[in-house]
Amino acid sequence: MLFSTQMGFLTGKYGIEKAAEMLIEAGYPALDVSIFNTKAFPFTEDWRKTTERLLSITKPHGVVFNQAHAPFIWKTEVYKNELVPLFPRVFEFCGTLGIKNLVVHPVQMGKFYGREKEIFDANVEFYKSIAPLSKEFGVKIAIENMWQKHYVTGNICDDICADPNELARMYDVLDNPDVFTVCLDIGHVALCGREPEDAIRILGKDRLGALHVHDVDYKDDLHTLPGVSKIKWNKVCEALADIDYSGDITLEADNFFLGFFEEMYPTVAKFMVDTARSLVNRIETLKKEKAD
Repeated sequence: MLFSTQMGFLTGKYGIEKAAEMLIEAGYPALDVSIFNTKAFPFTEDWRKTTERLLSITKPHGVVFNQAHAPFIWKTEVYKNELVPLFPRVFEFCGTLGIKNLVVHPVQMGKFYGREKEIFDANVEFYKSIAPLSKEFGVKIAIENMWQKHYVTGNICDDICADPNELARMYDVLDNPDVFTVCLDIGHVALCGREPEDAIRILGKDRLGALHVHDVDYKDDLHTLPGVSKIKWNKVCEALADIDYSGDITLEADNFFLGFFEEMYPTVAKFMVDTARSLVNRIETLKKEKAD
């Protein structure tokens, strides 16, 4: 089972090439490129040269780019009118780096409760509209579960695909396993008042192809290292073993760096690698025990 990490924090500090070198040195076998805004390098004129340099850094070490995060913003019209038109370049970039899964957030359309069907149907059409890019560049589209803050209480609550049953239904309605997979964000599940292990079992092996792994306190989107907050990781690992999960595990835990001085970052990165490897080893051990 392959594990990786998003590169966002270190890329912001040092640039993507230096970040890749640091994460390779820490021991990651794979890397996730987060393309959160239009200033990211895939939109520069020399983006192809950058991908060539990145591959020259990773290939000698056997490290791969397994996943990327498409540009996203919560504002519906900006997302649809300004960011989605950039997706052809994003998919081409992913194909050039050999990335297999591109996480594409669904369109969030404001108030969710009472508009569930409208928002679900709109997102089915949205995902269908970008499916040709997946086929053209050989990159799967990974659908992620989302949350929002309630317009009255301000508390975190459901948004599109927050309910794992709805997430499963989205995948099933799209009915194109060559193009689509599911990326379950473990922290997002917990923030919406559900247990991640239950969501894993609802989705099952055939739907679930990627995981965003980070810890939360069931209140705030902390994006910190597993084991630091309140998710029960032993139960998460048991559920993944139960469904014989074979996808990747990607840390989205960059906020863990924030508690340390900069000179500690290489050590912190290595500890994060050890944590991810421990999760993978636990899942694989449980799988073997179940098979015996």
